[in-house]
Amino acid sequence: MFTQPAPAVAAARPAGQASGSFFQSVGAVLRQGGAWLDARGRGAWIAAMVAGFVFVWPVGLAIALYMTATKRWSKTMFKSHACTHDRSARWSAMRAMRPSGNSAFDAYKADTLKRLEDEQQAFESFLQRLRDAKDKQEFDAFMDDRAKGSAPSGNDSPRGEY
Repeated sequence: MFTQPAPAVAAARPAGQASGSFFQSVGAVLRQGGAWLDARGRGAWIAAMVAGFVFVWPVGLAIALYMTATKRWSKTMFKSHACTHDRSARWSAMRAMRPSGNSAFDAYKADTLKRLEDEQQAFESFLQRLRDAKDKQEFDAFMDDRAKGSAPSGNDSPRGEY
């Protein structure tokens, strides 16, 4: 009834070759698909993930996990660049305040930093005066228009009726 394969056939095919070739071919197809998506950019990956979630949710989940594992997401999608910049700015500021060991350079650095801080304060106060002057000019123009009788009509100005 049941016959065993001939020893020559069994020796020619190692154990597990059929399943190994299946997984190898599936892996090759997945690599080709990944290369195709890579050629089209991150938007193609996201579209494939969304389509996977819509049609067969485990496929979408697998694509999302693969994208996460291979770092195909945007570099700044999950961490803010501003936060990283603030951290590095604080670190460099702390590093700049350390003495270098050269007293002449440390004195020059302290004088330069003091001068730059004074210039920054002067510039910020100049900008504030400039903003105040612009606001005053706009307010004076509004009051002149109002005094001439060209005040906005009742239909243009909101009075709490929505």
